[in-house]
Amino acid sequence: MVLNWLRSFAYSLTMVIVTPPYWMLALACFPLTHRVRYSVIRQWPRFFVWWLKVVCGVKYEIRGLENIPDTPTIVLSKHQSTWETFALTMLFRPQVWVLKKELLKVPFFGWGLAMLDPIAIDRSAGKTAMDQVFEQGAERLSRGCWVVIFPEGTRIPAGTRKRYKLGGARLAVDAGVPVVPVAHNAGDFWPRRRFLKTPGTVTLSIGKPLSPEGLTPAELMKQVEDWIEDEVALLRAQNPATAGEPKPLPDYSNGRASTSAKP
Repeated sequence: MVLNWLRSFAYSLTMVIVTPPYWMLALACFPLTHRVRYSVIRQWPRFFVWWLKVVCGVKYEIRGLENIPDTPTIVLSKHQSTWETFALTMLFRPQVWVLKKELLKVPFFGWGLAMLDPIAIDRSAGKTAMDQVFEQGAERLSRGCWVVIFPEGTRIPAGTRKRYKLGGARLAVDAGVPVVPVAHNAGDFWPRRRFLKTPGTVTLSIGKPLSPEGLTPAELMKQVEDWIEDEVALLRAQNPATAGEPKPLPDYSNGRASTSAKP
């Protein structure tokens, strides 16, 4: 435990030291094209994924690279940790996120995000916010950008699930593009809102693209959710540290756990 604490402290200290000067450099790229800005900015998460392996012993493996389409589509991913927000930038590029606009106010990090043309929404705006996702999402796709969406809307504890929102599936149906589902077990090694990182190997699994043709947004999202949750359960079952945990996964779709949820 003490060693893990020291490793986690060293990792966080490096982030505090490196981030301000790096993002000042990134901000200097503002006059350049989106692709150039993205190429520069993505080196920051790339470094910290590597540094996490070196300092904290959190390695990773990627499954399903052959499932990544040749042209940008919509990526719908499980969201448990900070790790996947870093790792996805390396796999799908250039990309934009659908995120809450408050993140753009975070010093350095948020300023850099703003340079990547994210789809920043006010989650309290209801239908207006969703209209922004559809309009701006279609525009970003037409520019050759991947659109990354976390359908549960926020990071949730590993081993739990939350209601999947239909925005990403509706965008796919409206734009006529496939969705790529992504599952992982990063929350078992870098839990949300936790300082300590646990050594081990994160597995990120990329599913085959799912076509929206002939489907309603609800039907498409049901396919996405089933694949992601089944894959997450499989990844956790293959991890010795979590293999003995009871199944099915708790369901947080109504804001509280229910052991009757189906994976």
